[in-house]
Amino acid sequence: MGQQFVGVVGPGDTGSSPDGQALESLAEEVGRRLAEAGAVVVCGGLGGVMAAACRGAAEAGGLTVGLLPGDDRAAANPWVTVPVATGLEELRNGLVVRTADALVAVGGAYGTLSEVALALKAGKTVVGLGTWDLVRPDGKQDAGIVRAATAAEAVEVVLHGGR
Repeated sequence: MGQQFVGVVGPGDTGSSPDGQALESLAEEVGRRLAEAGAVVVCGGLGGVMAAACRGAAEAGGLTVGLLPGDDRAAANPWVTVPVATGLEELRNGLVVRTADALVAVGGAYGTLSEVALALKAGKTVVGLGTWDLVRPDGKQDAGIVRAATAAEAVEVVLHGGR
């Protein structure tokens, strides 16, 4: 299959969240572990969880791709290796999902929820670290998101399917 591309998604603004620091720490570890395993980190290219995942990957010598919402490549966080200015605003979430082979959702705002939904619809593995709980219309829990307790477990699942 070659090199794996793994999307790391989560809130772009973690500063206003009481658990923002913990989310960034988790995302940074996910990015670092992915890079150490030789995977490419794909994200929306901006702040919060995206910046933390890119920072972890970059500091481990990994490649990061940021699919930016606007037209300016310079808007990417400083740890994005390949900034792609899509001009698509939040619609770029679909490009993040389509570029990635699997997704790790760390925390989550509505943009994260859209990425999770698109990835599940595309049949991709989605691993969640403190992210959304999905309930089907019949009131039953949806099992689409694989829950992980640690960054190490999340990376193991997306790269190898195991726990």
